[in-house]
Amino acid sequence: MLSWANQFNICCFLDNNEYQLPGHHFECMLAVDAEAVISANAGNALNGLNDFLTKNNDWCFGHLSYDLKNEIESLGSANPDYIEFPDLFFFVPRIVILLGRHTMEIGVIADNADTIANSIYTWRVAPAVQHSAFTISDRFSREDYLHTVYDLKRHIARGDCYEINFCQEFYAIGAHIDPYHIFSSLSKESPNPFACFYKLNNKYLLCASPERFLKKSGNKLLSQPIKGTITRDISDKKADSLNRQLLLSNLKERAENIMIVDLVRNDLSKISREGTVKVEELMGIYGFPQVYQMISTVSGVVADDVVPAEIFKATFPMGSMTGAPKKSVMELIERYERTKRGLFSGSVGYISPERDMDFNVVIRSVLYNADNQYLSFQAGSAITYKSDPESEYKECLLKAAAIKKVLKV
Repeated sequence: MLSWANQFNICCFLDNNEYQLPGHHFECMLAVDAEAVISANAGNALNGLNDFLTKNNDWCFGHLSYDLKNEIESLGSANPDYIEFPDLFFFVPRIVILLGRHTMEIGVIADNADTIANSIYTWRVAPAVQHSAFTISDRFSREDYLHTVYDLKRHIARGDCYEINFCQEFYAIGAHIDPYHIFSSLSKESPNPFACFYKLNNKYLLCASPERFLKKSGNKLLSQPIKGTITRDISDKKADSLNRQLLLSNLKERAENIMIVDLVRNDLSKISREGTVKVEELMGIYGFPQVYQMISTVSGVVADDVVPAEIFKATFPMGSMTGAPKKSVMELIERYERTKRGLFSGSVGYISPERDMDFNVVIRSVLYNADNQYLSFQAGSAITYKSDPESEYKECLLKAAAIKKVLKV
């Protein structure tokens, strides 16, 4: 189905990889071919989205890039961006396919659902195109990274912020890859519940995210920030269990998680009915193929007339990818990181005709521009006053390891 979708200029494939998490109603969702689109950069993009949704009472799929912060918080971005996704893009698909465990629903505009199904069933997946040899480079040397973390700790000591999510980019110039097969390999190596293959003409997101940004179901909002990571040892059950306990009892990781939970509670309270914001789960430990993650669940209830654009203005960018307080740390992120984040630490998802929605956090992802053959992936960690720079550096390398393995570099 995904290989079939890749023939279209625009497609969005969302896969939960059979994780049975709250709020997942479908195994996979696929949207292809655009009947209507909105593409905008920060300025008045979210108001434009509101108008677009008013005109198009249908399924909408698309993304929010991190740099929408410039519109929400009156910030700026001067760092370079070589992937070049727009800050906001949504489309009404001509074809929507919803897969359950034993069902397939096809919604199609001006076509026949049986024809679409037969086209998928008979589609032949092309063999992988051998990608050219390329070298992955770092925006930060190890020494530069360590010095930057020390600088950020000084900001924390001065009271400029409490916690900051600092990321570094790994990139390749002149990379020729087969995005479909890279995504398939990434999904096998690191299956995660918010995976996404997203194609916008010649720009690609190949995403193996474990994290939900925000879900709306009826009047209920649900956010599940991740803060806290430790490696797994699948080959040794005893060692693996010990690592899980080490994460659960780690005071630094617990403090990071609680800080972000407080930030998310504050964000949801801007848009939720008074007294409805609550923490449904605090610091749950969840296992993924390479790591254990500490995940909390925060919810709130909104009024009937609240529209998606208002929700995004109150909650985006997600606290787990910024830190606290949000505006101050976004200023520091812009100052100390060396490229724009763009779609990384942004979000991809859908808005249903009923105006329910579900959006991920774009992490553990390859971004690729086939026009200029620029490939990028980023990794980060939460810096606090107690952070050990060397440990933070190793955490970034751990998060990047699965992608490097898939790229065979």
